[in-house]
Amino acid sequence: MDTTTDFSKNKFWQHPFFRRGPWMVPLTLIAAVALWQALTVWVGFPPFILPGPGLVWLRLLRALADGSLLRNAWTTLQEVLLGLLLGSSLATVLGYLLAKSRLAERLLAPYLVASQAVPTVAIAPLLVIWFGPGMASKVLICALIVFFPVLVNTMVGLRAVPENLRDLMYSLQATRWQMLHYLEVPAALPVFLGGLRIGATLSVIGAVVGEFVGADRGLGFLINVARGQYDTALVFVAIFTLIVMAIALYGIVLLLESRLLAWQPWRQQH
Repeated sequence: MDTTTDFSKNKFWQHPFFRRGPWMVPLTLIAAVALWQALTVWVGFPPFILPGPGLVWLRLLRALADGSLLRNAWTTLQEVLLGLLLGSSLATVLGYLLAKSRLAERLLAPYLVASQAVPTVAIAPLLVIWFGPGMASKVLICALIVFFPVLVNTMVGLRAVPENLRDLMYSLQATRWQMLHYLEVPAALPVFLGGLRIGATLSVIGAVVGEFVGADRGLGFLINVARGQYDTALVFVAIFTLIVMAIALYGIVLLLESRLLAWQPWRQQH
């Protein structure tokens, strides 16, 4: 009699909990923290070069207690949300116009592409000089970095609308508004939301770049202050906060996508 246990056929491991794998994320986080702790012990760097996870956790609690983390995180979040709203709104409107007019695309496309060839880090000092070190310059930097991916995805989505569906709408004597509402928006929405996902994460980068150049608030400012004081644990705290912020924004767009695109067949099957 074979006493070997076949784990692949064991009903315990066939449970939906294990098949869907929700335990993978906390498991990988625990493994990463354990590896981080082992690295700090093995290498033996002083805390101002590579603090351990315990020191970073204690610094997080201190930053929460004195309010510095929440205060600066709120400033950065405001800049990110306003920049994302401004950049995506302008990109959607201009993307629609360029998708509808080949002439407008020929005239504006070279300038739009050229604007992406200039690094945001190079433009940020100019925006801070022109608009001041306050929130306005950071919002503009976020909007600039969000603008292009949303613009391109809007154009691609609108031009991917099948021509036979357009002909059908024309045969039904649909108005321009009906064409937009019932055909173009639903058809372009999946591609547009894909660009918005990219823009949501890039907007966090834009805010931090602006705060690095010149600011008296925000997580980028907090990183600059902590770096000057060799408070590396606080730098880690600010970086992890930015990661959580980017993941949260990405998740919100995914949730929006699941609601707006619930009509897609593959989503209904899941």
